[in-house]
Amino acid sequence: MTTLKVEDIMASNAPYDDSSESFDIEKFKQVLQYIILKTSSTDNVGKTVLYKILYFIDFNYYELFEEKLTGETYLKYPYGPAPRDFDDAISELKGERLIKEKKWIDGRYNRIKYLSAGEPKISKITKEELDFIDKNIDKYSRFNATQISEHSHKDIPYITAEDFEEIDYELVFYRDPELSVRTYDDIDDGC
Repeated sequence: MTTLKVEDIMASNAPYDDSSESFDIEKFKQVLQYIILKTSSTDNVGKTVLYKILYFIDFNYYELFEEKLTGETYLKYPYGPAPRDFDDAISELKGERLIKEKKWIDGRYNRIKYLSAGEPKISKITKEELDFIDKNIDKYSRFNATQISEHSHKDIPYITAEDFEEIDYELVFYRDPELSVRTYDDIDDGC
């Protein structure tokens, strides 16, 4: 299999067009509340880990199925990818009394943990999507904030994005084997 360098990917000038797949705030909120419910008893899953679980769910889904799960836009920040509409979704979920927010100081860190106030609505999520989400929750909820941030920094879509800019979903197809969730056939014909 041919290995591309980050410079080659960035220089490709391939236009990023996601106009056919629009963001669905209600589906994003359902996925978010579902993750919050599933990780409520996991102490290490606060805001930062939630950001990364959402990122890996969306980008892994795109790599496997070549379509977006929520359509959320992720931005490159120093501590890793962050969903652009997270704070709005959290505000709406709190306003609808579907989640609660718990804040505290732990040493030198400000901690934020979200708790589901009941069973989440999942009408916009298929059974297959729930199964996929569950597998990713199981995989990534074991990381603490530092570990999952470091892990996300190894992902080609994150690496190639400019600071504070959108992360391109299409770049999942250039992931290193360590982060790839798809098996690619070697189509090198020896030329």
